[in-house]
Amino acid sequence: MNKPKKESKTKQQKKAEPRASSPKAEKSAAPKSLDKTVGGISFTVDQKSISAILAAMNPICGKRTTLEVTNCILFEVGYKELILKSTDLEISLQSSCPIEESTLDEPKSFLVLGKRIFEVVKELEGMITCTLTSNQLIMRAGGVTLALNIKDAQEFPPFPERIENLMHVDAPQLSAMLDGVAFLIPQTNANPALNGLFVEINDKQMTLTATDGHCLAQVRTSQYTLKEEKSWLLPRRAIFELKKILDGCPDKTLFIGTCGNQLVFSGEVFNFFTKLLADSFPQYKAIMDRTDFAPATIDRTQFIKTLRRSATLLSGQFLATQFHFKTHAVEVRMNNKEVGTLQEEVPVSASLTEEMDVRFYAPYLLNGLQSFSDDELTFYLKNNTKPIVFESTKPEMSLTYLVMPVAPVNTNA
Repeated sequence: MNKPKKESKTKQQKKAEPRASSPKAEKSAAPKSLDKTVGGISFTVDQKSISAILAAMNPICGKRTTLEVTNCILFEVGYKELILKSTDLEISLQSSCPIEESTLDEPKSFLVLGKRIFEVVKELEGMITCTLTSNQLIMRAGGVTLALNIKDAQEFPPFPERIENLMHVDAPQLSAMLDGVAFLIPQTNANPALNGLFVEINDKQMTLTATDGHCLAQVRTSQYTLKEEKSWLLPRRAIFELKKILDGCPDKTLFIGTCGNQLVFSGEVFNFFTKLLADSFPQYKAIMDRTDFAPATIDRTQFIKTLRRSATLLSGQFLATQFHFKTHAVEVRMNNKEVGTLQEEVPVSASLTEEMDVRFYAPYLLNGLQSFSDDELTFYLKNNTKPIVFESTKPEMSLTYLVMPVAPVNTNA
């Protein structure tokens, strides 16, 4: 793909810019707030189209913030397009849907409680005719008529503008990459830097990394690059809301850009904004060094079943499972004095110079191995103080999952 230049816009940037904000919104005058003179103005939208947008915005406007007005969704009604905006001051979503019929003589804007209109529209069917009065939005669909109170749009906080597009990516592939790492992002880790996804893009590859301090997950692809190296730490919540949007929209191409201190993901009809975490992500590259590690392979399905059986004996306790690696097999032993014991052997193919005993917490292994689809898992070992590293390399992306061992029991204590 073409690389963006600092002084002039590339073809990619020119192509991306119309998606950064609604073209119709730019051409028309800024929507005016409602006043007491409004009446009899109506427009018609498709229930499925607007319901999908409201569903994506509901988690955003449902979060409490320092501004009460953020529990509302901003409606900007144009001649042929309805633009909706929602924000919780950390993440924001702008999306649009076509207006089928309209009697507007000029653009209008107003606020509606997000949760209320989401619940109402969800129960309607077919085309919805919306009529504006000075203080209400009246919706009619079939034989149903519902009215919701509205507020002045001027109360809504300013929305991000002036998006600088950097690159475009394949939306389904980005969603798959997020699947490989997002599960590991902690919610409330004592180290704030761990509560996010670290995104790095340079002239060789795009890398997504997450860690909880015990494990590390990383996906890489060489399909997306930037001449000027970039890195961002995205909040966990932003990643999961973006994932919902990607899974629910038909767009094949997604544009990534910046807007001040925010990162922006743009599709055909939406812009998703997220503020960035200011904390520094841990220096992780040293722990991923595989110098002198021995490679091995194991049947993924059989190994996962063994780990699940081991995990059933935990009974809510943090107990390590013992793994005795040999050249042709690994002996798995679990002992919980309150529940019972497990001992089984799983075939492996390893290039070990000597047998090795390592202790791991089975759920840590299970969490990451769910992201792999290979029939045969490739992993690397060195000793009982170094991590076990699982890796899968495919043309579209590479996946790495690393788990730190549990310290050996001090028998002399």
